[in-house]
Amino acid sequence: MEIKLADSEMKVMEVLWREGDSSAKHVADVMNERYGWNINSTYTFLKRCIRKGAVERREPGFVCHATLPLEEVQRTETEKLLDKVFAGSVDKLFTALLGSRQLTAEQLRDLKRMVEELEEEEK
Repeated sequence: MEIKLADSEMKVMEVLWREGDSSAKHVADVMNERYGWNINSTYTFLKRCIRKGAVERREPGFVCHATLPLEEVQRTETEKLLDKVFAGSVDKLFTALLGSRQLTAEQLRDLKRMVEELEEEEK
């Protein structure tokens, strides 16, 4: 089952993915510092994430644990982007990415290495 997260919920999740299990108060403090959110807004978004099954509330202390792995969200969002913007075409996505940014020689080497590893896996 795919869990759909709104942008505001994704921001809350990012704190948990980066920092690990955190108290709701800590998440609220981070969101206030970054985005100027008040504590009630953060708690509302946390509760939505809990209701959707992306976060588990642990006691004591309203500690939040991300149950939805970052990698799963990245994979799902990438697939949606591919389908929505690039008609499912990975090569069109890469063309857009490579055409819009200057890559360092190291980044180009890394990309070449990844492609070579994929080619080896297919053999």
